[in-house]
Amino acid sequence: MTKTICKVVYDTEKSTIIRKFVSGQFGDPTGYEETLYQTESGAYFIYVNGGADSIHPTEDIKRIAKTKVDAWIAEH
Repeated sequence: MTKTICKVVYDTEKSTIIRKFVSGQFGDPTGYEETLYQTESGAYFIYVNGGADSIHPTEDIKRIAKTKVDAWIAEH
């Protein structure tokens, strides 16, 4: 998936996975996944996707500040 946010392109195909978190089982309408990526330039983002009744019912990319990455990892 590719998304441009504030003129910065975030691309899951060209970035490195740092950590992946999965909640629920495949097919669970409340299940979801969050994957932390780092771009070639050092920026971080989270790819989210989930079931219709989850906290991430649609596929999306969200920016995350470098200062918040460690807290996200500890939480997941």
